Amino acid sequence: MAAPIRRKFLGRLSLPERTFVTDALRTETVGGIILLVAAIAALLLANTPLSGIYQDVRDFSFGPDALHLRLSIDSWAADGLLTIFFFVAGIELKRELIAGELRDRRAAALPVVAAICGMAMPALVYVAVGAAGGGNLKGWAVPTATDIAFALAVLAVIGTALPAALRAFLLTLAVVDDLGAILIIAIFYTTHIDFAALGFAFAGLVVFWTLHRKGIRGAYIYVPLAFVIWALMHASGVHATIAGVTMGLMLRCTVREGEERSPAERIEHRVRPLSAGLAVPLFALFAAGVPVSGEAIGQVFSRPETLGVVLGLVVGKTIGVFGGSWLAARFTKAELNEDLAWADVFAIASLAGIGFTVSLLIGELAFPADPTLAAEVKAAVLIGSLLAAVVSGVLLKMRNNTYRKLCEEEERDEDQDGIPDIYELDSPAYHLRMAAIHEAKAAEHRRLAEVAAASDSGDDGPA
Repeated sequence: MAAPIRRKFLGRLSLPERTFVTDALRTETVGGIILLVAAIAALLLANTPLSGIYQDVRDFSFGPDALHLRLSIDSWAADGLLTIFFFVAGIELKRELIAGELRDRRAAALPVVAAICGMAMPALVYVAVGAAGGGNLKGWAVPTATDIAFALAVLAVIGTALPAALRAFLLTLAVVDDLGAILIIAIFYTTHIDFAALGFAFAGLVVFWTLHRKGIRGAYIYVPLAFVIWALMHASGVHATIAGVTMGLMLRCTVREGEERSPAERIEHRVRPLSAGLAVPLFALFAAGVPVSGEAIGQVFSRPETLGVVLGLVVGKTIGVFGGSWLAARFTKAELNEDLAWADVFAIASLAGIGFTVSLLIGELAFPADPTLAAEVKAAVLIGSLLAAVVSGVLLKMRNNTYRKLCEEEERDEDQDGIPDIYELDSPAYHLRMAAIHEAKAAEHRRLAEVAAASDSGDDGPA
């Protein structure tokens, strides 16, 4: 009886999935570098003589009072621009569930368990540190998020190339993290609900879904409708970004006859650069500007709330993601890809400790009545993400030669047909083509043998 085939953990992706992951992360990498620049600019503005002007701009309010939309620029960035980010996150989640790594429940178990443990462990670390020091426990969710764009920016800066399987694993972790963040914001950081506004928001979502299902296209329809839904969700008391992720989840990810791409893929292709290159960096520009001094850094490591954030990101994330991956692989009897090692999983787990965008948002939501503590928590997010970036950068750099060889093998295309040779080796078309080539060579050998035999026969005959 043949032994059962064991599932591969971090095995080779299918060619379409690899192409999608490569294209998606290329955009996120560029956006991550812009995000990094925006974060540095925010820190410089907040810690130079320009800090007064920076604060005045951030606090400047505009918008109609009657619609509850007279908001500061800081709030417009957090509630408005991040809705675009969560809209893209909703599309990514829908695609992962329909056509990506999460469509197969058995295959999805590993990254999902790793992501859930990677959210639970930082929260437990924060609670443990906060309870031991008598701190405020409302910030337990701050260190639970992973910022994929910032993580990729770190990879770009240190010059480390990851094999496709590790990149896909990191992307799936981030997608599940985003889902967890959405649920956390909706459930734990909604203080009051205006059910009338919420009802109208849901009615708007029904209209959005109906128009989309009927195949009606046109930004001139959906953009105003999306703004109305967002405004109603904001007025309801539920965080406005929930409107973005809900609309993203409603988009169709399957391709119908006559379509080259699904609506979700087409819209994501247009909106992702806006999210990664403009919305998220502008949010960072107004959210990451916190005073940083020797005294402030000392308080980060002495106050239980801020210390819990730092340890949650650096220690909790690493232990959670790595431990979840190892346990899931052990109990599902999955074999680690023979080209990789558990040290690679540990490095990715430490990279997941870079929690920037969503962590900053949750930090604002957790302490609305204490701006000083909220600012200190933001500083803790920056320091924790920086430490996680340094640790992961060192670990990944140690294996960079291995990653480079694997990436070269994945990219090799000697016949220049646009398909990496490593995929052609496994494809039926490749084997049929090779069989035809071998058959042609065999036929040629037979013909030459017949010619030689005939020639020999002629030499032996009468002159």
